[in-house]
Amino acid sequence: MPPSLIFLKWLVIVLMVTMIGGVITIVGLLVTRMPDGSSVGVPEAVVLPEGERAAAVTVAVGMLLVVTESQRLLVFDRMGTLIREVDLAE
Repeated sequence: MPPSLIFLKWLVIVLMVTMIGGVITIVGLLVTRMPDGSSVGVPEAVVLPEGERAAAVTVAVGMLLVVTESQRLLVFDRMGTLIREVDLAE
């Protein structure tokens, strides 16, 4: 085999090993950094109504939106006061 092909062969092998290492690293980071989905963190200032658990939390300008497991949207201000409640199950 000519020397240029041997060099090209080794470059392809190094590229393959690098790509496999990159994919393993990305999958590992996704697995270790993603929440397990059991609960969503709600800031300490926000107190949810009795029996409600947060399914999703979104921070917007001047407000905090919490979607509960019972399909209700709760809108809180930055201080944690409930401003509005919307039933999403309709």
